[in-house]
Amino acid sequence: QVQLVESGGGLVQAGGSLRLACAASGSTSHISTLSWFRQAPGKQREFLAQSARGGATGLADSVKGRFTISRINTKNTIYLEMDSLQPDDTAVYYCAARHEGKTEYDFWGQGTQVTVSS
Repeated sequence: QVQLVESGGGLVQAGGSLRLACAASGSTSHISTLSWFRQAPGKQREFLAQSARGGATGLADSVKGRFTISRINTKNTIYLEMDSLQPDDTAVYYCAARHEGKTEYDFWGQGTQVTVSS
């Protein structure tokens, strides 16, 4: 099993920044990709960013230029740096992990709330 714990959420004013962290623990040796998703009230879960163990990263078009994903493999931790936040970014942000060779995510964190006030 893999446990994922997100941190860093909170309340921020529009135009501000937040940095989220996700720490993975447990049986992490076969985890290849760690990713960020978010879900706003009444909306579907949205993919934001992913980081592969080898270093490749990807960002959703909707957050390119504002969000940055980074990873420290030795700490099994990924970060999501979010800049120029807007009220539409208000959501619960989740970390997810999947094993190498799989397309679906096997493990999810409990989520951290991000609220952007106007």
